[in-house]
Amino acid sequence: MAVSYPNRIVRREPIPIDARAADHLRYIRETMESAAEFTAVPGWGGVTMGMTALGAALLAARESTPRAWIAIWLAEAFVAVAIAAPAAATKARRANSSLFSGPGRKFVLSFAPPIVVGGLLTLALFLSGSVSALPGVWLLLYGTAIVTGGAFSVRAVPIMGLCLMGLGAGALFAPAAWGNLFMAAGFGLVQIGFGIWIALRYGG
Repeated sequence: MAVSYPNRIVRREPIPIDARAADHLRYIRETMESAAEFTAVPGWGGVTMGMTALGAALLAARESTPRAWIAIWLAEAFVAVAIAAPAAATKARRANSSLFSGPGRKFVLSFAPPIVVGGLLTLALFLSGSVSALPGVWLLLYGTAIVTGGAFSVRAVPIMGLCLMGLGAGALFAPAAWGNLFMAAGFGLVQIGFGIWIALRYGG
């Protein structure tokens, strides 16, 4: 004879409302971060970088050896990093954001690979004696880094990258004697022009 038992009522502990609220806030924050633009690209810092690049172009034009020419432009690259990094960090701090979270992290991760490739190609081209190709390679890869990183930034940034890539393509097929002029135009004038645009439109 089957014995029936009354249905047991399983009581579950209610989920605290603060736990659900925390999950919802976390989801909202992550969604906003993924949709946000990286606005800490330094405008006035870019202007300063462009001015130092013009100075480097003047110095490099006076050099007669490839080694000295490269040394001046590599020194300028380190100067540019020393300008850009604190300027971007300051701008991000004013906007209550971080360079390494949300869109800032995406910008950096997208920007870095073309720069690493540029460093490797610089060494390879120097060792092979193909220094005349460096202006085109540098402008193309820096422009590529700006375009890929700029996909997570304001519109002016990828447009600047495209301009740099155009100059780089021209430098690859122009006479070698024009290389320094292309460098001055790209790293100098383009950087200054777009730096002013970003500074005035996007808060410094």
